[in-house]
Amino acid sequence: MAAVLEAPLATSLFSSKPHNTNFPPKFHTFPSKPTLLTLRNTHPHSCVANASPPQDPDPASDPQPDPNRDRRRIVRVAWEKILRWSRSWRSKANTDILQRTNKVVVLGGGSFGTAMAAHVANRKAELEVNMLVRDPQVCLSINENHCNCKYFPDHRLPENVVATTDAKSALLGADYCLHAVPVQFSASFLESVAEYVDPGLPFISLSKGLELNTLRMMAQIIPQALRNPRQPFVALSGPSFALELMDNLPTAMVVASKDKKLANTVQQLLSSSHLRISTSSDVTGVEIAGALKNVLAIAAGIVEGMNLGNNSMAALVSQGCSEIRWLATKMGAKPTTITGLSGTGDIMLTCFVNLSRNRTVGVRLGSGEKLENILSSMSQVAEGVSTAGAVIALAQKYNVKMPVLTAVARIIDNELTPKKAVFELMSLPQVEEV
Repeated sequence: MAAVLEAPLATSLFSSKPHNTNFPPKFHTFPSKPTLLTLRNTHPHSCVANASPPQDPDPASDPQPDPNRDRRRIVRVAWEKILRWSRSWRSKANTDILQRTNKVVVLGGGSFGTAMAAHVANRKAELEVNMLVRDPQVCLSINENHCNCKYFPDHRLPENVVATTDAKSALLGADYCLHAVPVQFSASFLESVAEYVDPGLPFISLSKGLELNTLRMMAQIIPQALRNPRQPFVALSGPSFALELMDNLPTAMVVASKDKKLANTVQQLLSSSHLRISTSSDVTGVEIAGALKNVLAIAAGIVEGMNLGNNSMAALVSQGCSEIRWLATKMGAKPTTITGLSGTGDIMLTCFVNLSRNRTVGVRLGSGEKLENILSSMSQVAEGVSTAGAVIALAQKYNVKMPVLTAVARIIDNELTPKKAVFELMSLPQVEEV
């Protein structure tokens, strides 16, 4: 044992002098002199110089970190932050807008106007919702059977939804106006009822498109037709089918206004457990995206009707999205609007889902039907048909090349067949994406 203690390495190992820093730090805590316990832990067939360092604890007693557990914790914390932010936002929101609202008028008895009338009426049982319609049969159906016999015969409307053909009684005392008249007929209709419109009545436009001859959007049409440049205006847009709104399925939309306070007010009026409303100040971006997506949906339908496959569908819609962004930004819109709900969101819904009227027109065109036969068989307006020519006029005005949307306009004008349009689009120069 003396020989063991006199070994040179043993002396240095248990010395109180500074150790070589290459040793692990835990060796520094050893006592400066050997103890009986130290000797007992020495291998019987070796000297202290060859002794192994102390072993790590049993892995079973010190479990390793669980990556899945850590990931779940991170996700849980992130979700809890979102919920706290949501609760904080709701607590600060002005929730008395609905309480102060007594009457809402809806101009137009189409599918989307009906769906929004039902949605608003369900927000408050005491709220009076008046629908101004031109079809006496629809008016009678709403008032007596609580359904729109033309568009939603199987959906019961709230009892506080009433219909009338009298503009004066519909608009009298209204707090908000939902405008759901097709774009091409809006100016003449509004001019006919302008005398009954209060100059401070906020107009919430549900109509999407461009006026064919003037290239005006609803933000210009409404105040000019009412002869009131200060008429409060909000555009409502986003991926939304009227049928799904009637079925109370989750939906998200955007209200856009230059007046931030008005946008927030309308947001509070319309938001519900199944309708999420965001706000924006980019009226141009929201309206242009809402108009041009209808034209792109016709193109997508043509690809489907011609059975050209998924590759061409993806390429065409991507190109169309770029064209919409090019024109919109030239007109002063924000690129983020075009990639948001009222842009990409609405484009995806309209281009890829069979409920889209504009897509249906395209499918039938691609299958070889004539446009006049398609339109005569439809009970609702496909805004993209009339908007296509206006889009190309805007593109020329702002010097933007829009090959896909231009091809749609040429097909609608019967100057190009779908097959020829596809051939020419595929022959375009291969350029760098912008």
